[in-house]
Amino acid sequence: MTHSEIIVLLRSRFGDAIGQWHDMSSDNAYQRQMGSYLDVTEPGVIQKLAFFLRDEKGLEFNNLILLSTLDNSDGSLSVVYHVESTQYQHELTFKVTLPRDNAKVPTVCTVWSHANWHEREAWDMMGIRFEGHPDHRRILLEEDYPGHPLRKDFREPDFYHGMKVPY
Repeated sequence: MTHSEIIVLLRSRFGDAIGQWHDMSSDNAYQRQMGSYLDVTEPGVIQKLAFFLRDEKGLEFNNLILLSTLDNSDGSLSVVYHVESTQYQHELTFKVTLPRDNAKVPTVCTVWSHANWHEREAWDMMGIRFEGHPDHRRILLEEDYPGHPLRKDFREPDFYHGMKVPY
């Protein structure tokens, strides 16, 4: 199934929640594939969209390859999902953008269980809350660490637990 066919199917099911397809123009096939993505305009549909992508006959996106995040430097953060169907050999990347001061999106752990650690890292490093996550705590830093280090406005504290930072 082509990206165009997938997008038509998603729009028929999710309507305006499915935004624009961004086609990466490059002579390099890998760059075109990895740089192209679909906007999801309503964060609340992410979990339903993920279930649909996994369970719909002909799509069967059974693997979350990667969940990554972006600080867009404009007051928003994004979550980017890279998924694939191992049966049909097709991939799709979709992105949802969230307000920086209220960065919340439903978890996809219930769809792809290995999203658990991806989402915990996104919380730890970027401060994006995944609603419904079964174990929503930091994975790399201490629970009381101040802030989220991959945000562009992050400032390292002068001291942490009485120790000068950096050492």
